[in-house]
Amino acid sequence: MKIAMLARNANLYSHKRLVEAAQARGHEIEVLNTLRVTMNITSHRPEAYYQGAKLGKYDAVIPRIGASITFYGLAVLRQFEMMNVWSLNESVAIGRSRDKLRSLQILARKGLGLPVTAFAHDPRQTDEVIQMVGGAPVVIKLLEGTQGIGVVLGETEKSARSVIEAFRGANVNILVQEFIKEANATDIRCFVIGNKVVASMQRKGAEGDFRSNLHRGGTAEAIKITPEERSTAVRAARAMGLNVAGVDMLRSNHGPVIMEVNSSPGLEGIEKASGKDIATRIIEFIEENASDGKTKTKGKG
Repeated sequence: MKIAMLARNANLYSHKRLVEAAQARGHEIEVLNTLRVTMNITSHRPEAYYQGAKLGKYDAVIPRIGASITFYGLAVLRQFEMMNVWSLNESVAIGRSRDKLRSLQILARKGLGLPVTAFAHDPRQTDEVIQMVGGAPVVIKLLEGTQGIGVVLGETEKSARSVIEAFRGANVNILVQEFIKEANATDIRCFVIGNKVVASMQRKGAEGDFRSNLHRGGTAEAIKITPEERSTAVRAARAMGLNVAGVDMLRSNHGPVIMEVNSSPGLEGIEKASGKDIATRIIEFIEENASDGKTKTKGKG
């Protein structure tokens, strides 16, 4: 197979592992810097160019689109879909997962466990929003935040009110969520491929930090998840329409609650914690499922 990977940095652990795994299984794989792909939008036969040269036919594309370039990255991915290239994760599914508010609404509609979440536009509703999620402490999240950036703990109603009013005063959209104290600064990352959780790990925040992101100094170890957690992770990925996803959840007193569904999950933490070859599992999934013209949306979403 001939595979394209849309990624800005070919030297990241995840990207190198995917290239190694693809080549080990006899495939040709090219890493294309997403921002250097240009598109012929007006052509009756959609085309894409890379550094001035027209791109040929690929059997599959692996989108590794960073959150900071979501808009342009999804446009490039849609162009590949219009060219009938099968995508590991489709543009519509990635777009859903990148919109924190939309993704939570989709998960809620599917009846999946979530922390109590409130969203409002008017700063005068600050007190109402805080009470809606059970009062302080509350977690305040930027809608555009990633890797734990833009996530603040309002430990008291006064501090929560100050943070919310500051963000809203700057015309920044935020979510306010209940703080799951019993999670004790730990969360679970389930790595889903297709309809299976292929690996899972528990992440614990650095000392004094309620966020458990590995990029923020957290640590990870393999963990055995419950059947309910396994089912929740698979259903969450399916609700987003993602073939590959990292589903982050907390263990609350009323069962697993989903924090986020990540459409470009990193491989380093999960491979090292679980000891499993996730990259090869992804390439095997592509081998089994990639098919010309099989893309559901064909760039229409």
